[in-house]
Amino acid sequence: MISLLYAMDKNRVIGYQNDLPWRLPNDLKFFKQLTTGNTIIMGRKTFASLKRPLPNRKNVIVTRDETFHAEGCQILHSVDEIIKWNENDPETELFVIGGGEIFRQILPYTDRMYMTLIEDSFPGDTFFPEYNEAEWKLTKKVQGEKNEKNPYDYYFLQYDRVQPDC
Repeated sequence: MISLLYAMDKNRVIGYQNDLPWRLPNDLKFFKQLTTGNTIIMGRKTFASLKRPLPNRKNVIVTRDETFHAEGCQILHSVDEIIKWNENDPETELFVIGGGEIFRQILPYTDRMYMTLIEDSFPGDTFFPEYNEAEWKLTKKVQGEKNEKNPYDYYFLQYDRVQPDC
């Protein structure tokens, strides 16, 4: 199963200058809870923003650079390799965590989206791609706790792809 895991503001912003434009510790806890013990897949720029492989996860980087190497990470050179991996092991959930270009390329093959929707606007230069909402069903919605460390209204949303009628 290919799943996307991301946070975005109400204008679809997911990043600014290769970083998150907000601080939302509860979203980071949610991310850690979902991905620990699993495979995370990211583009090279997203990996650069992390500065190191995330612990207790299989870290996979997608880059067209055939010479790229990162200690402790598996390297793929195209989204097609993610699709083939999923076809060979469809029961394992693969978490694609960014960035914008990887999301755009893999979205047509995605089974599930975990979105943290932040009800605010932020400066941004990276956006989550447009998608056909009719192809998705909201299957879970949890309001996040707003407090001094998490100062925004936000929701943890889970969307599953609607299976076409046969």
